[in-house]
Amino acid sequence: MKKIIVPVDFSKHSEFALKAAATLAKKHEAEILVLHMLELGSTSISESANQHQEMTIFYLKLSEKNFKTFLEKDYLKDIKVTPIIKHYIAFREVNKVAEEYQADLIIMGSHGASGMKEIFLGSNTEKVVRNSDIPVLVIKQEQLNLNFDDVVFASDFSEEAIPGYKRVVGFLENFAKNIHLVHVNTPYGDFQSSTEIENKVAHFLLKAEGNLNRLNTINYIADYTVEKGILNFCNVVGSDLIAVITRGRKGLTHFFSGSVSEDITNHSLLPVITFKM
Repeated sequence: MKKIIVPVDFSKHSEFALKAAATLAKKHEAEILVLHMLELGSTSISESANQHQEMTIFYLKLSEKNFKTFLEKDYLKDIKVTPIIKHYIAFREVNKVAEEYQADLIIMGSHGASGMKEIFLGSNTEKVVRNSDIPVLVIKQEQLNLNFDDVVFASDFSEEAIPGYKRVVGFLENFAKNIHLVHVNTPYGDFQSSTEIENKVAHFLLKAEGNLNRLNTINYIADYTVEKGILNFCNVVGSDLIAVITRGRKGLTHFFSGSVSEDITNHSLLPVITFKM
């Protein structure tokens, strides 16, 4: 992990993400690329090109001033921090910036869910998650003691999940001490017996890794929904991070039925790292 992108709008949630990036940057001697985007759009009929140019310059100067204040933090000391301002770019295009700078990870702050309203849906964070080809770490609140010693990754262990499984485990093994692999068995629709699940997982591991070395590390959970099973298991093991797979522009979905990744990312107070298929 050499380069971490942190898109910011100078809010407190942006700073939560920046603090998390600082912690990881110190551990991995990585550079932080702090990205702010001026979504000014194109010149409208009611304004001249000169007016639009003046507006662009004004907001650019304002962003530079905000950057200076925003980055004057003690926790950024001894870290290489590069501020980047882009205009005429939408949040869904952060992936292009990541490609340009060959970044390894994007960290974003998010409000998540608030009551019955899913703020995450349609938000800038969701746009980044849907379009990013590199992992996106979503931070909901300030992490006073950020570490990823114990990571929970749930899968249905179907053959179509193998590419995602390899990508997630390959990435997490670089910094996670314990990766808890979880299979959630629900009473509705896809219920399976213990024997059926164990046979499926064994077949999966042979296909994915060529051996059964991880067979004894799989956690079999029974709950009313996959989301509840994952969150309850995280509480039991004291997880630091949840890993989920998304399907990009088609929306946040998991290999399970429904939109488990979307629900987890919205409702978990733990950091969530997403990987696009």
